Amino acid sequence: MTNKTLRILVADDQHFQRLKIEKILNQLGYFRIAPVQSFDEIEILTCLASRPFDLLIISTTLVAERKIDLDAFCRDNPLIHHALIYDNQQAQLPPMPQPLPPAVQISLPGAPGSESLRQLMAIIDPPVQRPGLQVLPWLRELSRGLRS
Repeated sequence: MTNKTLRILVADDQHFQRLKIEKILNQLGYFRIAPVQSFDEIEILTCLASRPFDLLIISTTLVAERKIDLDAFCRDNPLIHHALIYDNQQAQLPPMPQPLPPAVQISLPGAPGSESLRQLMAIIDPPVQRPGLQVLPWLRELSRGLRS
């Protein structure tokens, strides 16, 4: 079951790309998404926010003309738990090392697609493992009694 309280920040200068990523995340069950179009907006949101963002999905084009180390910015910012950094082309999620680090930071050579985002969210928001169904002895006896 998806954690509907995850806060996700999607940053891309292309409106269509932000919408595409947001739509995919919505289809996966995530709805607390803040789309932004500039690095200035990211800085404001990650400096003034009272609660951290669970995931930042960001295009490298936002910092292409600036001298910003995007990896370091994401890693050193306490209000960003996980980051997906991509260029504006289609790409697949690279294999993840095992065991997973506490904070996941991935760089893609292209824009994330449906499968890449599904795999990423499975890492960040793994499904809860539930024990198998237990049949209580008195319930089993009751069901046997009803069949007689």
